[in-house]
Parts: sequence; C-alpha cells; structure tokens
Amino acid sequence: MEELDLIVESVKHDMEAAIKHLDHAFQRIRAGRASTNMVQDVMVEYYGAPTPLNQVANVSVPDAMTISIQPWDRTAIGAIEKAIINSNLGFAPSNNGENIILNVPPLTEDRRKDLAKQAKGETEDTKIVIRNARQNGIKELKKLEGVSEDLVKTVEATIQELTDKYVKSCEDHLKTKEAEIMKV
Repeated sequence: MEELDLIVESVKHDMEAAIKHLDHAFQRIRAGRASTNMVQDVMVEYYGAPTPLNQVANVSVPDAMTISIQPWDRTAIGAIEKAIINSNLGFAPSNNGENIILNVPPLTEDRRKDLAKQAKGETEDTKIVIRNARQNGIKELKKLEGVSEDLVKTVEATIQELTDKYVKSCEDHLKTKEAEIMKV
C-alpha cells in the first residue's frame, strides 16, 4: 500500500511542477502592461560571469508602459543594454548614464494573436508533461508485484482523476491568460 501511495504522490508532484512551469512561462508572455517579470530571465555578462539582471540592478515599473533598470554599478550599463538587446525581448533600451529605460510599446492585434498562440503552445506542452507523468505512474504501478488487480485498477483511476484535474487546470490558466492578452 505504501508503494502505491508513493506512486500517486510522485505523479501528483510531477503534475504540480508542470503547472508551476506553465505559470512561469505565462509570466514571461506580456499582456500589454510592463512588468518586471519580462526581464527576469535576462542574463548580464558581469565581470566575466553570466548574472541575472535583478542581481546587478534594481528593476522597477514606474508606469504601465515603462520598465526602469537602475544598475548598482554604473560601469555595468553597457553590459545590461547588450544583454537586453541580445535577449530578443523586442525592446530598444535607452540610457541616460544612470539608468536604462525600456518603453513597452502597446500590443497590436496581430501581436496579441501571436502571444495567444504562444500561450496555447505552452499549455499544450504542459498537457504533454502531465500525460507523461500519468504514463510513468502507470508503468511504475505495473512493475509492482504482489498487488491485486483491483487495487491496481483503483490506483490507475486515481491517477486518471489527477490527470483530468491538472489538464482542466491548464485549460483554466490558458483562458485567463488569453483574456488578459486580448484585453485592449
């Protein structure tokens, strides 16, 4: 019985991790408003080592269409600008010698549709991960010896219920994100 519970917990953990990854992916997809999450994955070459942007500068959002980046070391401004340009975020950084300003342009209808497609793609990838977690759980279940068929069927049904629950959660996340993206 303990092995069965471990398998179910393992499957549940993998599915929760997939949902967390989806949330993280959705944070990177902008929805019209400036957010510090847009630049959280930017890595700056700082004294020869790739360093996350938030460790070399203060990142803030003074208004809905602007991201302000104030480096703690002024000599890093060039490296930060280069990292932003190389990260393909679609922003043109401008600096005044003390900080870097990123103006977030309003989204066009075509761009909104592209972002919605990107969100849908991330959701589909997450569903695949969830289904793979189900398959792996069922494989582990089949490997167990000395467990009655009825018990195996019951645990399989539990794993399927978890799968359905997390797939529905993906769909709910997608609906929310699409509404956020398409809102003008």
